[in-house]
Amino acid sequence: MRKTLWMAGLAAVAIAASAVAAHAVQRDPAYAQARAAGQVGEQIDGYLGIVGSPTPELRQVVNDINIRRKAAYTRQAGGGATIEQMAFVSGCNLIARTEPGEMYQAPDGSWKKRGSAAPERDPRCV
Repeated sequence: MRKTLWMAGLAAVAIAASAVAAHAVQRDPAYAQARAAGQVGEQIDGYLGIVGSPTPELRQVVNDINIRRKAAYTRQAGGGATIEQMAFVSGCNLIARTEPGEMYQAPDGSWKKRGSAAPERDPRCV
């Protein structure tokens, strides 16, 4: 019971963190273009990943976004939650919010293109 309440609380905080992270990067047109082209996708660890061969420009966009995400996760961590836990729960939420045609990392580590069905998520996602 206690673990379930703790996970629910962590999920609520992580939803807020992933919303902040997602909002910050949606302003970047290079990110939007890379996402629409399937060059980047959401990873289970809460960070943005490069799908395929990266260019220096794409690597810079992804690095900048991931630095902002880690800062958001760091601000939200505490009360017994680690940065990694915050990032994981945010990854679950970000993958759940992908739209058809967008890329995401499946639980086995492979890249998948989201179809009309819900994305495959790690069984630990609540």
